[in-house]
Amino acid sequence: MRRKRKFNSIWLLLLLPFGYTLVYFSQKNPNQVEKLYSSGVYKYIGTAISVVTGIFPFSIGELLVILSLLFIIILIIWVLYKAIRGEIEYKRILVYIGRVLVVFSILYFAFNILWGLNYYRLPFSKLANIDTRPANVQELVALCDHLIYEANELRREIESNKGNKPVEYNYKYILENAYRGYEIAESTYPELGGRYGRPKGVIFSKAMSYMGITGIYFPFTGEANVNMDTPYVSLPATVTHEMAHQRGFAREDEANFIAYITCKAHPDLDFQYSGYVLALTHSMNSLYANDREQYVQLSRKYSNEVKNDFIEISRHWAKYEGSLEKASNKINNAYLKSNNQKDGVRSYGRMVDLLIAEYRMKNK
Repeated sequence: MRRKRKFNSIWLLLLLPFGYTLVYFSQKNPNQVEKLYSSGVYKYIGTAISVVTGIFPFSIGELLVILSLLFIIILIIWVLYKAIRGEIEYKRILVYIGRVLVVFSILYFAFNILWGLNYYRLPFSKLANIDTRPANVQELVALCDHLIYEANELRREIESNKGNKPVEYNYKYILENAYRGYEIAESTYPELGGRYGRPKGVIFSKAMSYMGITGIYFPFTGEANVNMDTPYVSLPATVTHEMAHQRGFAREDEANFIAYITCKAHPDLDFQYSGYVLALTHSMNSLYANDREQYVQLSRKYSNEVKNDFIEISRHWAKYEGSLEKASNKINNAYLKSNNQKDGVRSYGRMVDLLIAEYRMKNK
């Protein structure tokens, strides 16, 4: 009787160069990535995984991360203990290193197949036919002025609706109803359609705050994970941002713009206001870098309520500034650069081009 050959896992190391080759060709062929992967294969993969994990009320991704970290810590302690006692041979250490490389190869390949290739798809501006030609400072000033007016009006309306009632911040409502903005925006931007699992709050949100992370999309489970320690004003835009990643829009600047247009389309005033606060933050930061005099003049137009909201947001995140946040920011910067976002964390600033383009279209 012939004995079955045992599979040698070392062959799985080939997934690393194969994955890298796939990424290399994807960078060169965005049209094919869009047609075959982002608008094709990923639609089925992302939807299927997201719907299945969406059955669970908690984040499967968070659970996997915690268990993985615990496993790694225990494994390191065990290896060190054995090494100190001289119970691990040199060859055995090489075997462990080989296994780590195999796991890394599998994860790298799976990441790209499950979601990562979306970094190399066509820009959202091309898909939605948005003209992002270079803008001048006057257009930026006009955009900021418009956003300030809308933010002031929405904040005033929110305040008047409260009346004498105490403020109730319903975080659960935000998670459960964020999809409504996408349903409405889909009529204008069909690229945003699709059925996906609801966004989920992270239990260890405080830890995310110390790392300067407001949310994270976990491609292995198709979940949009949200830091629930985020200020309520910013939460709707944060949730819809992660939902944009869930729909295959990997670039941060595009996810921000999609968060803005889906919040703006949402029937709830809290969502609308959050979207305008997000857009206003990026636009005014850009104006500050280009024309400080105009920035100062426009800043005076903020209503007291809007001004106080920005102060509260700044105070909230100031509590978490430190070495951990800086280290996390560096890691995030390296991650973005490794995935075709050459500006790293600064790529968020390019959202303003999309905002100006949309404003230009609405005011022809």
